[in-house]
Amino acid sequence: MKAQMVTLDNKPAGDVTLNDDVFKVDVRPDIMARTVTWQLAKRRAGTHKTKRRNEVVGSTRKFVRQKGSGGARHGNRKATQFRGGGIPFGPAPRSYAFALPKKVRALALRSALSMKASEGKLLIIDDAKLASAKTKDLLKQFEKLALKNALIVAGTQLDDNFSKALNNIPHIDGLPYQGANVYDILRFEMLVLTKDAVSLLEERLG
Repeated sequence: MKAQMVTLDNKPAGDVTLNDDVFKVDVRPDIMARTVTWQLAKRRAGTHKTKRRNEVVGSTRKFVRQKGSGGARHGNRKATQFRGGGIPFGPAPRSYAFALPKKVRALALRSALSMKASEGKLLIIDDAKLASAKTKDLLKQFEKLALKNALIVAGTQLDDNFSKALNNIPHIDGLPYQGANVYDILRFEMLVLTKDAVSLLEERLG
């Protein structure tokens, strides 16, 4: 599959051939959903915590006699039925991460790339470099490319000037190709790949 490549100034820069095994596979929404769930589960801190009966600060003194009170035979006020007592079966720190096969993750990434390509929301640029880290200059180039909500994936690393200028622009983010993931690709409207990113992703997923 061939795609037109442009510069940051939206000038033609030739054509690039995209690997059909990466950019033209059957889109699998179910696989992408599994992968997004896996990504978001890994991000959860899992630091929620309530105090159990043995962790509540309070006296362990028996506050009512065992018999003769006409009520229940309580031990101390840290019991779960009393206000200020421990919480039964409350949340405890845990990891929400679970395993997902590499083949499933790779298929999900291929599906996400193919979906963007089939919808006409994939843009290939020759390079993502700036002479100076000025946000206003980068905004002018984005206006020429009609980019308002996009994920930009570069080669092995983002250009320093480009990255600094990009930090001040809302709804547009940049990643090196190693960080390309299904969740970020799906949550942005446009996907912008540099020429290096295309070849590296094809090498990674082909």
